[in-house]
Amino acid sequence: MAQAFVNSKIQPGKVVVFIIPTCPYCRRAQELLSKLSFKQELSEFVDITAHGDTYDIQDYLQQLTGARTVPRVFIGKECIGGCRDLVNTHEKGELLTRLKQIRALQ
Repeated sequence: MAQAFVNSKIQPGKVVVFIIPTCPYCRRAQELLSKLSFKQELSEFVDITAHGDTYDIQDYLQQLTGARTVPRVFIGKECIGGCRDLVNTHEKGELLTRLKQIRALQ
């Protein structure tokens, strides 16, 4: 069930961030991405605590990405990592380039 749920969220052309709302790193990732102008429905923050299988979701994220920590940031089908990876990608000027490549920005 967790695998199907996660896989249904990760889509080409979309930015998906799996979060736990009380996590400061998740909030930081949300703040950074919320400053960007995404096309409607091409970005999503998925609260994994809103589902009864939080630990199963984290276990599957670990299988998929090598880490079970959140946030897990996906640009299209590719996981770029967590908050630090997102910030580093942004600071290098690569984030906007990647988002433009998948046509997620307005």
